[in-house]
Formats: sequence, structure tokens, C-alpha cells
Amino acid sequence: MTERPRIVITGLGGICSLGCDAPTIWRAMTEGRDGIGPIETVPLHDLKVRIGGEIAELPDTGLERRQLVTMDRFSRLATIAAGEALGHACVDMERMNRSRIGAVIGTGVCGWEAIEESYRAVFLAGKSRANVFTVPRVMPGAAAGQVSMVHGLRGPVFGVTSACSSSNHAFAAAADQLRAGRADVMLAGGSDAPLVYGVLKAWEALRVLAREACRPFSADREGLVLGEGAGVAVLETYEHARARGAPILAELAGVGMSADASDIVAPTLEGPVSAMRACLDDAGLANDEIDYVNAHGTATKANDLIETRAIQTVFGNHSGALSVSSTKSMHAHCLGASGALEMIACVMAVREGIVPPTIGYREADPDCPLDVTANTARERPVRAALSNAFAFGGTNAVIAVKQI
Repeated sequence: MTERPRIVITGLGGICSLGCDAPTIWRAMTEGRDGIGPIETVPLHDLKVRIGGEIAELPDTGLERRQLVTMDRFSRLATIAAGEALGHACVDMERMNRSRIGAVIGTGVCGWEAIEESYRAVFLAGKSRANVFTVPRVMPGAAAGQVSMVHGLRGPVFGVTSACSSSNHAFAAAADQLRAGRADVMLAGGSDAPLVYGVLKAWEALRVLAREACRPFSADREGLVLGEGAGVAVLETYEHARARGAPILAELAGVGMSADASDIVAPTLEGPVSAMRACLDDAGLANDEIDYVNAHGTATKANDLIETRAIQTVFGNHSGALSVSSTKSMHAHCLGASGALEMIACVMAVREGIVPPTIGYREADPDCPLDVTANTARERPVRAALSNAFAFGGTNAVIAVKQI
């Protein structure tokens, strides 16, 4: 049997409430900075929950107005992160074959900014029609399409959507394109901009939003906090990266996926366990070779309890030696973008030997007896890391990143 190509990460880009580029985001994570605060840039009307992981101001990317009017916010965030990732990976678009460069961008919702504008224009303001660009702004695949148009990518380009697992499914799909020989370079990640009245109102109805802060695994946790952001990684085979002299940051060692096939919102134990085990098998890693788990860690009672049990089930006695943390405590739950932002945390943890903290942790929960790296980052060797994503609908996706 032919040995399958190794997939490596050669560039990272990101934007969220912690910063407008990947190095700033990582620095904020290691400092335990809280990116969650009062939402100030969008009207909240009658919402009870008024906090989120908000990007106060977007950087100027030089895009013309005729491009910007066709983009919803989640697409714009994706193009920003993709541009940074391409630059970080030293991808020379003038010399490389653009038909061999593609992108898979995940999103958990879609262009809700445009939906909100249209609803209010038609139903409240009495206008006779919606904005002409509503459809191209709204569609879930818009972010992938806009990334391709802004950056000139002509290879395989498509969107994926699986709620909070979207980014990790995007990494898996992009790796598949490379191994199938359909592309030489793939951009992969996710983007979401859910800080919109209609989305927040819907989440408020679920009664899972926190009023004060995101405190994963803390006994006094009160729920999740929504945020906006995007993250993109440049993936290519090890051989291709070496041949072009690209900076190789880490290896995307494996992917594991599963479905709970149970409940649309309530997680099971079996699904996450299956996804983590599948990921370890795909990566060819024993459980005692993992030093860090970036937890899904939403700070809801059900998720944190189930995830703790899943980690204990998969890692057994080694679970006590694991460093675990939820960076959502800092950048909030950015839905389809979360896994991509957490990819930044995993890659940099492997490279620098620093585990970012779970901030806001105030009280140990006897039902969650993990080393959650409470409040302060920790220096330790990180040979390999897992990043968990367990979504509504029971769609689970776990990725493994290891030293190159």
C-alpha cells in the first residue's frame, strides 16, 4: 500500500475579538486576555443578553466598495484571515498555478447581517423589495467564493456547514483534496458573524447564553457567549511545502469524525468518544502522545460534563497528565469559526510549548476533574494536540496537530 501524503500547515490567519491577526490573537491567548464584553456596534433592541466577543473595528484591506457591497460580514472576515494566511505561508500567487490552489471555508450559520437588514426593510420599514445583493451575501458558501475571488484562487473552492464543527470539517475536506491530487495548496478554516439581533434572539430562547462571562468547566458556569471571527490555515503536502521552501509550522496529523445520531441539541458520550478515537487512529498516535486538548468547552452544564467524561474515557489514566483548556473563555463561541481559531491555539502550543488558559475559572467542579489550565497559561512540552468540536445535530469533528 502506498504511504499517504503527510499534510502540513504552512500559514495561519485569524481575526476575532482578541485581535485582527494570528500573532496578536495568540499573544492575547497566552496572556489570558478577555475578549468578551458589552456589544456596542450593533443594535440589541430588547435582548436580555448584551455581551459577546465583538470585533470593534475591521482593518482596512483595500477592497473596493463594489466588492464590499456584495459581502456579508462573515465573508469579509474570511477574506481578511485568508489574506493573512497566504502571506504567512509565502504563497506567491503570481508564480504558482492558481488552478491548483483552493479553499474550503466553514460556517455555522450564514449571512445573517443581510437577512436582518432585509427583514427590517420589508416588514418594519415597508419597503417593497430587499437589497439586490441579499442572496449572494446570505448563502453559506459565500465566504469560500469571496475568498477565491479576492485572492484569485481557481482550484477546488466550496463551503461546508456543520454548526460548531464546520471549521474542523473544512480542514478534513481540504486535506482530502490534497491527498486526492486535486490541489497543491488548500486554504481551510471557518468564519461566522452571529452578533446580529435575530441570531442572538434565537440563542437567547435556548437559555444557554451567559449574562456575565464564559467560564468553561467552572462549577459556577452559566452558559456560552457568542462571538464573531474567522480563522484560516494554509495546508499542503509535506513534499510540496519542502519543494517550494515554505515555512512548515506543524503537521495536521489526523482527523476523526462521527455522528451522535441521537438528539438535535443534547450531546451524547459515545459520539465525542468515537471522534477522538478515530482521530488518534488516523494520526497514528497513542493516547499518551497527546499533551494538550483544546476542548470544545462551551461552558454549558451539559457540554462540559459530557466532554470531561469523553476525555476520561479516551485517555484513561493519561487524562490526569493532559493539559486541557477552552480558549472560548477568551474569544467566545464563534460557531463555525471556533475550530479555526482553536487551530491557531493548537499549532502555536505545539510550536512554543505554551498551553493557553481557561480564564474565568473560579470554582472546581467535582464532575469535571480535569487540569483545565485555570486562568494562567502554562509552559510545557506539547508534542501533539487535539482540538475538539462537537456540534448541534450531533456532528463531531476532532483534529490532531503535532510537531513536524
